[in-house]
Amino acid sequence: MILHPQAPRRPDPRPRIEALERPDKWYLGGLDGVVWAPPFPTWLHKPGFWDPVHLMQYGVAPCFTVALLNADGNEVALTPDGAGGAPPFAWCPDRLRARWRTGTGSASSDAGIATEDRAVRHGGILESAWTLPGEVRDGFLVAFTAQPAESASGFAVTGRGVNWIRRVADRAGKQLAVELEISGPRSPAWTRILPSEGAGSPVWALSPFAEEPAANAGHGANDPAPHTTGIREVPQDGRTGWIWVAVAFRAPVATERHVLRMRLTPRLEESRASDPDARTPAPTWESFFAGFPAFASSDPFLDRYFDYRIFGLGLNRIEGRWGHVRHPAIAEGPEYFHVPITYSAQCHMMEMRWREGGREAWGSILNFLDNQKEDGSLHGRLYPNHLERTDFYHANWGDAVLAVNRMHPGREALARCYQGLSRYARWLCRSRDPEESGMFTVVNHFETGQEYMSRYMAVDPEADVRGWQPRLQLKGIDVTVYAHQLFVALGTIARELGRVGDEAEWRRLATRSGDAITGRMWSPGAGLFTDVDGRTFERTGVKAAIGFYPMLTDLVDGACLDAMMDHLEDPATFGTRFPLPSSSVDDPRFSAEGIWKGKRRNCPWNGRVWPMTTSHVIEGLLRCWRRGNERAGELAADMIPRFVRMMFSDGDLERPNCFEHYNPDTGRACYHRGIDDYQHSWVLDLIARGIAGLRVGDAGLEVRPLPHGLPHVSMGPVRTRGRDVSVELAGSRVTLVVDGERYDGVRGELLHVDWEDMEP
Repeated sequence: MILHPQAPRRPDPRPRIEALERPDKWYLGGLDGVVWAPPFPTWLHKPGFWDPVHLMQYGVAPCFTVALLNADGNEVALTPDGAGGAPPFAWCPDRLRARWRTGTGSASSDAGIATEDRAVRHGGILESAWTLPGEVRDGFLVAFTAQPAESASGFAVTGRGVNWIRRVADRAGKQLAVELEISGPRSPAWTRILPSEGAGSPVWALSPFAEEPAANAGHGANDPAPHTTGIREVPQDGRTGWIWVAVAFRAPVATERHVLRMRLTPRLEESRASDPDARTPAPTWESFFAGFPAFASSDPFLDRYFDYRIFGLGLNRIEGRWGHVRHPAIAEGPEYFHVPITYSAQCHMMEMRWREGGREAWGSILNFLDNQKEDGSLHGRLYPNHLERTDFYHANWGDAVLAVNRMHPGREALARCYQGLSRYARWLCRSRDPEESGMFTVVNHFETGQEYMSRYMAVDPEADVRGWQPRLQLKGIDVTVYAHQLFVALGTIARELGRVGDEAEWRRLATRSGDAITGRMWSPGAGLFTDVDGRTFERTGVKAAIGFYPMLTDLVDGACLDAMMDHLEDPATFGTRFPLPSSSVDDPRFSAEGIWKGKRRNCPWNGRVWPMTTSHVIEGLLRCWRRGNERAGELAADMIPRFVRMMFSDGDLERPNCFEHYNPDTGRACYHRGIDDYQHSWVLDLIARGIAGLRVGDAGLEVRPLPHGLPHVSMGPVRTRGRDVSVELAGSRVTLVVDGERYDGVRGELLHVDWEDMEP
């Protein structure tokens, strides 16, 4: 029934951002493709940004650090302040605050404490903002750096500071020219540029400028000339050693903030985004969080992780202005993962559809379609200035496009996806199923995104040592499910776009692949779907987590589904404490620690929990539950909280994470990799649909939460199809609010409201 209207209220995002504060994290991003997230920082205890910053996949280091000089030009030592048990660092998504003891006050008081806020701002700006104690008088704040002489050139003093050009290279050996500039709050008091031999270190005492303190003192911004120098000549021994740059600013006392900046501007061909909303104002962390619904429940781990996930997506956000990347999208992770990658793009589409507008959700596929190859295949990665060594990964494009379109319908974007994915589907049929078997071939163990597994060794004993060579003939259950869902989606889209003549083709291909999945890839002995040897067309019988992927389709029910769910509860196969191992526990090559042939691998899939596959399996259970299988819903309700709890270091509520993979028994992450906040799953989406129970469909809105038993859950507002939608679960009741109109229902029963029945 409809109750009295209630005006929608959009929550203030600032408390959510500040609630994530912690002392043991440092990752910062500008929401545009520039990120400072060094996995193992060497110089975190020094001000500024000496450890590498990344412009997409390009690492730039060092950037700059900061020294404080007194009125005599002598250094004032800055020591991280941990007095009284207070941590010297306080991180939250938009800043890293550091407290530095200057030695000018009592060690037991706040006197003599300088505060630095590090941030990465939109537009490639690294910012170090300072509030100095009153005890420091008439000194200088100096931003300084050491640049490798062989790759830096064009140093010039400007009215704001110093700029130059730096050339950096990525893992493919391709170079990018980056313009760098150090500037401050006003015209510099003095600048220095000096080539030098020796080491490049963020220690003022080791810099060449420390030799001339008297020359740096007593000259203000109005008399900079005697102490403003450029490089007059390059040393005869060529471009070796370092070129040191120092830019000094007067540092008056009291509460004034002094902001030192380095701007990094890549020299790329101007990228004209084809996104119609390309003129949308640059996002801030507040606006980014505000675009997502707020989530609250009786489970503090779910609450904390929901907002932490928003941070991870923002950290890896890329603005649509980077050459080949013309639409806003999400990178897979930090460091060299900081580019759009096809295997994870499906995850980003599922999660970013919960942000108002859905720009990044659509952009995550449109970028790849804009750069589609002539044969119809897609690049595995997109680089801003080249498309070499991009590899290839399979992905579930069909489900992802339909999911985004349900929440943010866009006929133009849908038509573009139909055109590109039709070409991709035909390439897939030509190149990966020329036999027309309905099953699709994996040619190396990397292109599935899942290397080092028994599934490949079953058809090629050298599969793990041949790299990207296209030597395998493995009909993969995962890629066949992806293909089936693509054909189903293309048929649905063809109908929606009025391409009636195309629908029959896609329906025929979907039927053929569906028949192959159920008729040729189900292994009664394994009690699971398995791969098929492409040479003999015999099932391999190898039990892996991808064997659950047919739950994503509408093909699985009855005894097959029961057998699969038995595995999810059996600790001897997949029922581990933390869901779920990538390979079965009884696999002869299983290792919870990620050991493959006696060597710990960076990316092992022979037993570690990968959030990617766990997301697939919970998604499959959700779909089976929606089709009426109650046991599937109970399993999903049990798995989601265990899955989320795994991603907290030592079970500490204050320390959420998202690493590539975890130990299925202990939940320990692959800390040795150092790659945190790796967006390779869709946890936020599973919480929104599974725990809050909200589903946005073509016909209307539905609320039916999983049987999780949490007494209270609330989520909203979700901005979808021009409406604000919120949901609340309280005891036995469910309330759906659409633009202030309330619809009441009973928990455990489906609450459905048609779009046409909603108040305008």
